[in-house]
Order: sequence, then structure tokens, then C-alpha cells
Amino acid sequence: MYLQLMIINKSGGLVYNQDLSPQAAQLDSNDWLRIGSTFHSLHEISRSIPPGRSSGIVALETSSFALRCLETMTGIKFVLTAERGTQVLEPVLRMVYELYSDYVLKNPFHDLEMPIRCRLFTEHVTELFESFHTTGTNANARHQFFTRLR
Repeated sequence: MYLQLMIINKSGGLVYNQDLSPQAAQLDSNDWLRIGSTFHSLHEISRSIPPGRSSGIVALETSSFALRCLETMTGIKFVLTAERGTQVLEPVLRMVYELYSDYVLKNPFHDLEMPIRCRLFTEHVTELFESFHTTGTNANARHQFFTRLR
């Protein structure tokens, strides 16, 4: 089960967060901002530690949750947390990135460094995760979701 979605801009500012499940931790906006900037900092530090080139934190698994990060070429990070053992994290992040490209980047009134306030993006992200929670599989959810969009 998916818990939270965060989008962090290239400067480390949290521009979007959404609880995806009732089991998600209930945090206030200041906590979310701290988590976003802390993750960005740790991601950048982990990128500079190994010799050569590193992609930073891509996946993290603890005894209670799993975290997956997708970083775009422009430095925007999509971070998804889920219950431990949830298998389909990377494809889901790619679908969220598709929605972001379609509804946020194509919005002429959106500034990349500002919080995302796009009703259609939020609605489609909610629908995407609802389809995953009801079908339970990547292929069924993807088909069901993108069929509804057309």
C-alpha cells in the first residue's frame, strides 16, 4: 500500500505532498517542509560520497516502510513511500511523472520553483493511486487508469 508522495524541486524545496492512504503519518506542513529539505540534503550528500558519479538515494527500505526516489533530468525528485514489501514503486513514480508533465509543466501559469496548485494534477494522482489500491497490480491499474483518461 502506498503511503505518501512528495515532489521536491531542484533547490530542495517541497513543492507537493499528498497522503495516499489513511495509514500515512499525519504531519503538519512544517514537518513536510523539513522532511523534503532533509531528504534533498541527504540525497545530495550521498551523491558526493562515492568516488566517480553517483545517482544519490534511489531506494531505501526500513523495517516499517520503503522509499523510492525518481530524479528527473531537471533535478526534480519524485519520492514515494509505501508499506514494506510493496513491489511496484518505480513504474508508479514514472506514471506520476507523466501526469506531472501533462498537467503541471504544460500549465502556463505554473512556476517550477513554486508549490504545485493544479487541481487536475491532484485529481489524476488521486485516481491513479485509487486504481492501484483497488486492482493491486501494476498492469491492471495502469490500463484502468489510462483508459479512463481518454
